[in-house]
Amino acid sequence: MIETASLLMVMPELVLTAGGLVLLMVAAYAGDRTTPAVSWASVGVLIAAALSLNGLPTTGGSAFDGLYQADAFAGFAKVLIYLAAAVSIIVAPRFFAQGGALRAEYPILILFACIGMGMMVSSSDLLTLYVGLEMNSLAAYVLASFMRQDERSSEAGLKYFVLGALASGILLYGISLLYGFSGTTSFGGIAAALGDGVSNGELFGMVFVLSGLAFKISAVPFHMWTPDVYEGAPTPVTAFFASAPKVAALGLTIRVAIEAMGPAGMAWQQIVIFVALTSILLGAVAAIGQTNIKRLLAYSSINNIGFALVGLAAGTPAGVAATMSYLAIYIVMTLGSFLCVLQMRDKDGNPVETIASLSGLSQSRKGLAACFAIFMFSLAGIPPLFGFWAKFLVFDAAVAAGLTGLAVFGIAASVIGAFYYLKIIKTIYFDEPAAEYAPGGSKVEGVIMTACAAVVVLGYLLNPFLDSVSAAAAASLF
Repeated sequence: MIETASLLMVMPELVLTAGGLVLLMVAAYAGDRTTPAVSWASVGVLIAAALSLNGLPTTGGSAFDGLYQADAFAGFAKVLIYLAAAVSIIVAPRFFAQGGALRAEYPILILFACIGMGMMVSSSDLLTLYVGLEMNSLAAYVLASFMRQDERSSEAGLKYFVLGALASGILLYGISLLYGFSGTTSFGGIAAALGDGVSNGELFGMVFVLSGLAFKISAVPFHMWTPDVYEGAPTPVTAFFASAPKVAALGLTIRVAIEAMGPAGMAWQQIVIFVALTSILLGAVAAIGQTNIKRLLAYSSINNIGFALVGLAAGTPAGVAATMSYLAIYIVMTLGSFLCVLQMRDKDGNPVETIASLSGLSQSRKGLAACFAIFMFSLAGIPPLFGFWAKFLVFDAAVAAGLTGLAVFGIAASVIGAFYYLKIIKTIYFDEPAAEYAPGGSKVEGVIMTACAAVVVLGYLLNPFLDSVSAAAAASLF
């Protein structure tokens, strides 16, 4: 008999499941005319799921015989996931309105993806890990190709599916190796087995598992899908991909590294350091020649994941806390940046994605130009904006853990990466004006974009709160 305590611990997933199934029936029987109602109802379901997290940091624990973990770390990650998902739903109608492609399935797919992501950050067993990851991935493949009449969207969905299936195979092979050589799929059992010494089989299993997870966070050398999928997918979907799944996948990677592979820290730390270094460098260099704003933000995402991994490489509570703080700040910067991209439309209302079209934006759309500049400065890590604090935290944790060389490399690469962020600002404020954009978008988009910009500018006021929450989340893993 399933214990009531276990059901209470998985309440966020139960709320999302029930809400998603009910809304799916509404969409199936009432058709696409219910899309606005289903969208706002989906946002309500996400809020309800977030509210059901109340008390988990103190009353949570292990559920279903160790398959699921409800703790402060999972709760913090889920709040970020639900926030990003809600914004991605709210901003979608205006983008799809031009082509009439928005259907009621869009918010429902995001709800189902959130169920998988919630399982990912709460997994304490390799089986839960894989089920949650695949549930998120299956919904993501459909979302990437949501605009079926658009060749770029269809291509993005196909590439994501093929490469995602390959990554899932790599991950599953690593899981089978870890299970075969440790005799268990439990994170705690694997940690106990690794504590007795790391065999070659277990080492290979760790490498394959981390490789599969590196694909999900779009870290080098498994980043190849990111620019094409980000460019081809509808912009609201790209905003979703760049935020919520990143938090889920990196949260899962942290939990696997700390809880399952903790005793083999010297082994996985070398892998994480290599992935962090290469992601930071490629993300900084490859973005320089981009002409499409979404592709540039894709490489920016790779670059930022590299910085976040610097905190994980430290392998300390302070490093994990720094990574979680980085993710929270990254979510705000990324969503704000993509909301700016959603405002890029020509006089006929068609989406525009070229960086050159931003020329002279400061003269025609001063508010949009200012928001764009704020987010670019913050992503570049320019003080005193919130993005600077994110980088400072991970570098400080790396230095405290004795990884001074990694921190120095990251700081140097930040200077390289700042070039293409400043290039966008230069285009907006100093280039000859291009064709004017259409009038501003919906008030909801404007409010969210302004709120994100305010958080980035005034983020230093949130530092004490964010630091305490991140520290509590990290402490629950150790």
